[in-house]
Amino acid sequence: MNNASKTVSDVINAHFDGLTRAEKQLAKSLLDNYPVSGLGSITTVAENARVSTPTVARMVQKIGFKGYPEFQSRLHQEVEATISNPLTKRDRWASNAPGTHILNRFADAISDNLRQTLKDLDTSTFDSVATLLSEHRRGLYFVGGRITGALAEYFFTHMQVIRPNTTLLSANSSSWPQYVLNMNPGDLLVIFDIRRYEQEMVSLAAAARRRGADIIVFTDQWATPAAKHARHTFRVQIEAPSAWDSSVVTLFIVEALIEAVQNATWDETSERMKTLEGLFEQTKLFRKLG
Repeated sequence: MNNASKTVSDVINAHFDGLTRAEKQLAKSLLDNYPVSGLGSITTVAENARVSTPTVARMVQKIGFKGYPEFQSRLHQEVEATISNPLTKRDRWASNAPGTHILNRFADAISDNLRQTLKDLDTSTFDSVATLLSEHRRGLYFVGGRITGALAEYFFTHMQVIRPNTTLLSANSSSWPQYVLNMNPGDLLVIFDIRRYEQEMVSLAAAARRRGADIIVFTDQWATPAAKHARHTFRVQIEAPSAWDSSVVTLFIVEALIEAVQNATWDETSERMKTLEGLFEQTKLFRKLG
C-alpha cells in the first residue's frame, strides 16, 4: 500500500463495490466511527462488525494492504497527523528542511498542495456547490474554527455583497443553537474545519442536518468528522514547511467559488454592488481621490 495521498477511508470506499457481503458489513463498521473503529485488535474489530477474524484479514489484503498490522499502522499515522500541534509539525519539517530559501520551500509545498488538491477535486462537486450558493432562496450560514474562522469571515464578506440572506455564526459556540433554530430545510451551512478538529463542529453539523440544512465542508486531506454530515466536501492539502498549516489552497477554492457565484448571478449582483457603492458614498466610508 503506497498511495500516501489517500486515507484508509478513501481506500475502503474505492474498493467497496468489489467486497463480499461480510466484507461490506465490516467496511461500514469501520467507516461509521472512523478512524477509531479500526484502532483495536483484529479480534475486537471483527467482533464490533459481527464478522469473523479471517474476514478482517481478507478484506485488508483485498484493498491493498499486506496485512492487518500495515492497515492499522496507516490508521495510526493518520491519527497522529490529525492531532499534531504546531510544535510537533515544526519539528518534523525542520528535521528534513533542505538548504533552499524559505520562500522557495513554501512555493514548492504550496504548488504541490494545489496540484494534488485539483487532481482529487471533482469539478462536478465544485459546480454543484456554486449552483447551491447561487440560489438566493436558501439561507446561507458560515462558520469556522479558531484559525479557519478568518476564512469563513472572508467568504461571508464577499457572499454578503453578492446575495442576500447570509449569516456569519459567532465565534462563541454556545450561541450556535440560536442560529440553528433559524435554519430551514434547504438552507446551507458552510463549515471550515481542519486538524485539530473541533468537536463542536460535529455537533453543529448534526444539528443543522436535522433541521434539513445542507452542509458544505472545507477540510484537510484527512477530513473532519463533521464531513460525514456533509452534502459536499472539499478536502484540501494543507501541509507546509511551518509549524502552521497552509490556507492558501482553501482560499483558492473559496475565491473561485466567489467568482462562479458572482458570474452566475451577475445581473442581481451588479445591482447590489451599485446600491452598496451608493451607501459607501453616503457614509463617506472610503476616502475619495482628488
